[in-house]
Amino acid sequence: MSDQIETMINEVFEESFEIEKEDLKPEANIFEDLGLDSLDVVDLVVALQKKFSVEIRTDERIKDIRTLEDLSKFIKELKSES
Repeated sequence: MSDQIETMINEVFEESFEIEKEDLKPEANIFEDLGLDSLDVVDLVVALQKKFSVEIRTDERIKDIRTLEDLSKFIKELKSES
C-alpha cells in the first residue's frame, strides 16, 4: 500500500508541476528541492484530494509537511482514518 501511495504522490508532482521522476526522492523538500511555493501548495492539495479522495484542506497536520516522505505518511494516516 505505501509504495502505491508514494507512486501516486509522485504522479501528482510529475503531472501537476512537471517535476522529473528522478528528483522525487522521499527526502526531497517540497519547497527547497522541488521548488514549490505557497500558491503551488493550493494546487497540490486540490490534486492530492482528487487523487486520493480525502479531505486535506482543513487538516492542521498539513502545516508540518516538508518532504515527500512527510506527505506520504500524512496520506497514509488520512487513508487509515477514513
